[in-house]
Order: sequence, then structure tokens, then C-alpha cells
Amino acid sequence: MPGVEGFMYPNEVELQWSVLIVLYPFLTGLVAGAFILASLERVFNVKSVKPTYRLALLTALAFLLVAPLPLQLHLGHPERSYEMYLTPHRSSAMAMFGFVYLWYLMAVLVLEIWLDYRRDIVLLSQSTTGWTRWIYRAMTLGSSNLSERALHIDERVGYLITVIGIPSAFLLHGYVGFIFGSVKANPWWSTPLMPVVFIFSAMVSGIAAVMLLYMLMMRARKQTIEMSCVDTIARYLFYTFIIDFSLEMLDLIHRIYEAGESFRSLDFMVHTKLYLSHIVVQIILGTVTPIALLALTQVLSLSDIARKRIYALAGCLTLIGIFAMRWNVVIGGQLFSKSFLGYTTYKMGLVTREGLLTAIVLTVLPLVILWVLVKLLPPWPEESAIPDATPAR
Repeated sequence: MPGVEGFMYPNEVELQWSVLIVLYPFLTGLVAGAFILASLERVFNVKSVKPTYRLALLTALAFLLVAPLPLQLHLGHPERSYEMYLTPHRSSAMAMFGFVYLWYLMAVLVLEIWLDYRRDIVLLSQSTTGWTRWIYRAMTLGSSNLSERALHIDERVGYLITVIGIPSAFLLHGYVGFIFGSVKANPWWSTPLMPVVFIFSAMVSGIAAVMLLYMLMMRARKQTIEMSCVDTIARYLFYTFIIDFSLEMLDLIHRIYEAGESFRSLDFMVHTKLYLSHIVVQIILGTVTPIALLALTQVLSLSDIARKRIYALAGCLTLIGIFAMRWNVVIGGQLFSKSFLGYTTYKMGLVTREGLLTAIVLTVLPLVILWVLVKLLPPWPEESAIPDATPAR
């Protein structure tokens, strides 16, 4: 039994949402942020981030495939989840999210990746042998036309899908923030800024993740890291982080100024039960420190090695801070009684359906999927079927 202080209703003692529900918005945020980074090159013509374009798309796909698994494991009967598509409940935010997820997965992300890789897939289906050849042949979907007109159509349709995908990415993760922000009975969640904060924090986490993966993969492949690329990504990460932090501070200032009946309870919780995760991890280590590190690279002339180390440290701290933010929202919002007279604690199991080991597996699983995707669909031009396989825009 978790420890209880003060008065709490019996149904409030045990938390309904566990670490898996913390992981759910964290993974979807990485998806949205990675896709937004990919759109910088294709839609906004930021050529310096081109080396990470395909990697960002594959990263988004890998994490998107795993994103619903925490919810599936949390359900008592996950085998019934398909029923929300057969009998849609339009007044349920959770149920409608299933359609948002399906739209983004099939109509946006998978289709864009297929169009972008179609030329390589066709050539690989002709040049490879064994079981991989059958995989590539299946991936061609019977389309083997590599004429200039066909490739031009691929490019234009892919561009249109990317444009559509940008608001879709905002909808994907903004919808997660909407689910929490619309819970009027919980003052920790009930704020109109929640969807906006979730969107910008998703952009921050996704950009940081792709930057780290690019640097790690280039090091593993013993290839030179293009500093112009990581410098540009770090600059966009810095700007987005500033906006995200400003929105969070705006929400905090509004709560302090409003000082409603729940303020004393929330203030007590921040200074006690959530002090480590909120003040130390989220704000100091996960927000202020990476912003300061990124600011140093903008104002000082540092060597390439120094900037790489700073970017790596700032990226890791950023991901830790965003995860802490999700933790404080999901877990923190359940630690106090609706009467504001009592507090409970969250004890996470180790080897349980919703325990620490399960969370670790679900965190590592997207990286395994990404490794498979990178082997199957190399994002590097020198490993493509034809160098610079993407047609000119």
C-alpha cells in the first residue's frame, strides 16, 4: 500500500495511471518532434539539416509503432481495443485518438517514407538476393516505374503529404495534451495551455533525439559528423526550448497569480513530493542547464569537439527533462486528493505488467526497430541504391 498523508478517498489511494502512461506521451512526443525536424528540409528548404531528413522519418516511424503499446498493456483487455474503430465513441477523447493515430501512421508517415524511398526500394528489389529481395519486392507494392515523370510525381505527392503531416503532427501530440487539459476536476492538468506546452515539448524532445541519434550513428559508422547540420539542429532546438520554457513559466505565473483553492495543495506538493522530479530534474537539470549549454554555443566560438560534447550533453539532459515533465504531469496529478486534504505516493513495481522493467523494454524497443529500419532502408546517401537518390526539388 502506498503511503497516505491526511484525508483521501479510498478510490484515490491507488494511482490509476502508472509509468506506462508517462511513457505514452513521451514516445508520441518524440514522433511529432522528429517529423517536424524532417519537415524543415522538405517544406522549409533548410538544406543544412538534409543529412538527418531520412533518419528523422525512420525515427518517427520506429517510435510511432511502439507508442500505443503502453496503452495496450495498461488496458485490462487489450484484445478489445480494435472495437473503438468498429463502434467509435465520438465523445471519448481517448477513443478518438485511435483515429488520429491511424491517420498519422498510415496516411502520413508510412506513405511519405514509401514515396521517398520508392526508387531505392525498386533498385534494391532488383539488385539484392535471397529473402531480402522478396522483402523489397513486397515493399514496391507492384510499382516499379522509375521514369522521370514517375519520380517527379513521387516528389510532388511526398511534398504535399509532408505539408499535411505538419498539422497532423501537431494534432497527434496536441491531442495528448488535450486529454489531460480537459480534465476539469484536476487543477494540475486543467489548463488551456496544456496542449500547446505538450506540442512544443514534443518538438524539443524529438529534435534532441534525432540530433543524438545522428551523432551516435555517424560515430558508430566512423563517418564525419557534418557540423553545419548539428549546429543548425542545435540552434532550432535552442529556439524551440526557449518558447517551451516560456510557456511553462507563463502557466506557472498564471497559477501563482490566480492562487485558487487548489494552489496551496499544489504548492505543498511541488516543494515536497515532487521537489526532486520537478524542481531539480525537470527545471534545473532538464531545462535551465541544456538551455544554458546551447546558449554558450551560440555566443562563443568553440571548437568542433567542444560543440559536439555540449550538444551530446544538452541533448541527453533535454530528454531527461522532458520525461520528467511527463512524469510530473501524469504521476504528480494523481498524488493529491480532490479534497486537497491528503496526499499519496506512487510505488512502481519492478517486474510487473506496468513496472520498471516493462517501461525499460518499451523504451528500448523503438531503438531496436529503428536499427532494423536503418539496415533495411539506409538513410545515408552513400549506402543508397543510387547516390543522391532523392530527385531534385
